[in-house]
Amino acid sequence: MNGAPVRRGVIPPRAPLDATVRPPGSKSETNRALVCAALADGTSVIDNVLHADDTAAMAECLVRLGARVGVEATDDAAVDSGRVRVVGLAGRPVPGPEELDARLSGTTARFVAPVAALGGRTVQLTGAPGLVARPMGDLLDALRELGAGVVELGGAGHLPVQLGDPPLRGGSVRMRGDVSSQFLSGLLLAGPCTELGLEVHLETDLVSVPYVELTVDVMRRFGAEVSGDAHVGYRVAPGGYVAADVVIEPDATAASYLMAAPLLAGGTVRIEGIGSRTRQGDAAFAQVLARMGASVELGPDVTVVSSTGSLRGVEVDLADMSDVAQTLAAVAAVAEGPTDIRGIGFIRAKETDRIGAVVAELRRLGIRAEEHDDGLTVHGGEPHGGVVRTYGDHRMAMSFALLGLRIPGIVIEDPACVDKTFPGFFDVLDRLGGGGPDAVVP
Repeated sequence: MNGAPVRRGVIPPRAPLDATVRPPGSKSETNRALVCAALADGTSVIDNVLHADDTAAMAECLVRLGARVGVEATDDAAVDSGRVRVVGLAGRPVPGPEELDARLSGTTARFVAPVAALGGRTVQLTGAPGLVARPMGDLLDALRELGAGVVELGGAGHLPVQLGDPPLRGGSVRMRGDVSSQFLSGLLLAGPCTELGLEVHLETDLVSVPYVELTVDVMRRFGAEVSGDAHVGYRVAPGGYVAADVVIEPDATAASYLMAAPLLAGGTVRIEGIGSRTRQGDAAFAQVLARMGASVELGPDVTVVSSTGSLRGVEVDLADMSDVAQTLAAVAAVAEGPTDIRGIGFIRAKETDRIGAVVAELRRLGIRAEEHDDGLTVHGGEPHGGVVRTYGDHRMAMSFALLGLRIPGIVIEDPACVDKTFPGFFDVLDRLGGGGPDAVVP
C-alpha cells in the first residue's frame, strides 16, 4: 500500500432498507457522567457507557487525577457500549506527575481543565495536534478569573497548559457563549467542588443550549444544586457530588446517520432508545427530516423514519444541534432545491472547518454548495462517485458515507477516524446493506 491511507467504499443496498438499530451510548452524556462520578463521594455505576476514543480519553485523564474507573461485563446488545464502576474523589483530584492527554477529544480537554484545576497541585494538560489547534482561550481566562493558576506552554489560548497552583476557588465570572458551549459546561461541572461555588454570566447568546441543559441534568442526578438558564446565566452551589447509578441514553447524534439512511436508500429504519423522552437536543433532527418530506413516527423510546420518495430542501437554524449539520448536508445533496443551513459559524473551529470541508467535498462529488459566515447552502442534485476526504473528522466520514447508500462509487478516506465516537459505524452500515468485505479498498 506504500503508506497510502486505507479507504472504504460504500455499496448501495440492493433493496430498500428495513432495519432496527440501537445506537451506542451518548458520548456527550457519558463524558459528563464520568466527570460527575469521578468527583463524587462514593462509588457510582454507569450503564450504557460509550466505548470510543473520546470517552477513553476522558476515563484515562480522570484515572490520572486519582479516580478509579473499571469496566464491567454487561449483556447490553448495543454496539460500542458497556458498564463502568467509578470510585470518586470526593471533589479533590490528586494528580500525579504524569501529564493528562485529551487526545483529540474537545469535551475531555474542556471538562478536564477545570477539574484538574481543583486539585491545587500542578498538572499539565495536552492533546493531539488537531486538538491543540482548537481554541481554549475563553475557558483559560475564566479559570484565571476564578482563582486557578493557568500557564500556556505553547500558543496563547491553546493547549498544552499547566493548571492547578493555586487551585480553582470559584466565584463569579463573565464569559462569552458563542464560541463553544463546552467551556461553560466544563466550568459548571467543576462548580460544586469549588470553595465558593460558581456564578457564570453570559456576555453573548449561548450556542448549543441543549448540551448545557444536558450538563445541568447530569449534575443534578449526582446531587448538585444548579439554577439559572441560558438567558440569565447559571449559579452552582458548593457542596460537591454524591455517587449515583445512572443509565446513559443512546447517542442522538449517532442516531442522525441512521435517521438519514432511508432518505438516501429508501425504506424504513427504526432507531431504538431515541424518542420523545430523549434528553439530547440532536434528537430533534428527526423533525428537520420530516420537514424535508420524510415520514417520522415518534414513540417514547423509538423513532421510525421512512422514505416517502419525496425530498425537498429546507431553511434551518442548527445553532442548537450543530453536530448534525454534516448529516443534513448529505441529505440535502439529493433533495430537490436548495437547503440553507445557518447559525453554525462556530463549527469552523471543530475537528476541522466543518463548513469549508463540507462544501469542498460536496463540490468534489458534483454538488453545488456555497459557504457563508454562519453556515452553508447546498443545492440538491445528482452527485457522482468519488473519493471523500475526511480531514480526520469522524462526522465527515459518517455523513458522506451515507451518500454511498444511493450513489455508486463513494469512497471514504481514513474510515478509522469514526473510532472517535462510533467505532462500530461501518459495521452498522454493513448491516443496513451498504458494505461488506468488498467495501475496503487500498
